This record gives sequence, C-alpha cells and structure tokens, in this order.
Amino acid sequence: MRAAMIISVLFVSCAAGHAMDCKDQTQMGLNQCAAVSYEKADEALNKAYKEVLLRLKDRGDAAGLLAKAQKSWLAFRDSECAFSSSGVSGGSIYPMIHAICLETLTRERTKQLRNYLHCEEGDLSCPVPAR
Repeated sequence: MRAAMIISVLFVSCAAGHAMDCKDQTQMGLNQCAAVSYEKADEALNKAYKEVLLRLKDRGDAAGLLAKAQKSWLAFRDSECAFSSSGVSGGSIYPMIHAICLETLTRERTKQLRNYLHCEEGDLSCPVPAR
C-alpha cells in the first residue's frame, strides 16, 4: 500500500510538471495541454517509425516484423495507460493522467526507434542497417 502511495505521488508530481507549462490552469485547460503534448509525442513517434521503415525497405521480412511489433506495442501502451490511469477513472483529472501516460510511453518508444537509426555498421544485434 505504501509503495502504491509513493508511486501515485510521483505520477502526480510528473503531471504537475507538465501542468506548469500550461497557461490555462483549470482542469479543462490542463487536460487540453496534456492532450496537445501527447499529440506532439505521437507525431515524433510516427516520424521515427517511418524513418526506420525506410531503412528496412530492402530487408525482406524486417519491415513486416517491425509493423507487427509496433501494432503490439500500441496495444500494450493503450492497455497500460488505461490500467495505470484507472484509479482516477470518471474524474475530471482522468484525461490529463491518461494523456500523460500515453505521452510518456510514446516518448520512450520513439527513443527506442531512434536508437535503431544509429546502429553501427556490423552491429549484428541491430535489425536496422546503418546508412
């Protein structure tokens, strides 16, 4: 129980950090700011994904495997955020908490995809060819 309380405090602290950048400090305004931040993160994810796909165009099954992995990851992200924000489900803060979760996981995935774009020549553990 105590661990859950600490995690909740940390998550709300993260949400508060996002909120400080928002001009409209009403809950509706904070929800909107969080949604916009998530949309920007999603745009960056899509850009990174397309860049990786371009590198895989001559790699046979690799593009299909990436698409399958991305589809699975999207399902995980959406389910994880639905779960992790379920404690405030139905509350006015829910859209903000949910959007922050989506943004956080999306930024992590974007970082993973971008790392694939910086593989060294000869790195056999990297599925994306170097330029």
